[in-house]
Amino acid sequence: MAVKLRLRRMGKKKQPIYKMVAADSRSPRNGKFLESVGFYNPLTNPHTLELKEDRVMYWLNVGAEPTHTVKSLLRQKGLTLKKELLSKGLDEEKVKSEMENWQKIKEAGSKKRTDKKLSRKAKAKQEAEVAASQTPAEETKPEEKSE
Repeated sequence: MAVKLRLRRMGKKKQPIYKMVAADSRSPRNGKFLESVGFYNPLTNPHTLELKEDRVMYWLNVGAEPTHTVKSLLRQKGLTLKKELLSKGLDEEKVKSEMENWQKIKEAGSKKRTDKKLSRKAKAKQEAEVAASQTPAEETKPEEKSE
């Protein structure tokens, strides 16, 4: 039996919420599954992702294949990096230190992106203020012709 880690759609119409599940690859999207290993809500800002890391690692280690979307979500949480480090044979302390370094780098990158976004907004606001403060040249009235 081929096992996949994939998303199971739940929620209302136009308001999706997903469960991350380990399921037989032959079962339908919202059909029978073996175990629920997480929760994903794409509508919150930023999106919500809660995982049972130990169970996800278990399923990955026994050969479960994640779908593209799940692989992307696992990459965002750093679980693919953790799996690679463990498969290289590193001990728990080294894996933990590498994960902390990865987290610092990730936070620095996200801070840089938000600073860049804020600076663009501030620049646009400043340009709008400058444009508003400049008074248009006084309109000259055309002289009336006397007949």
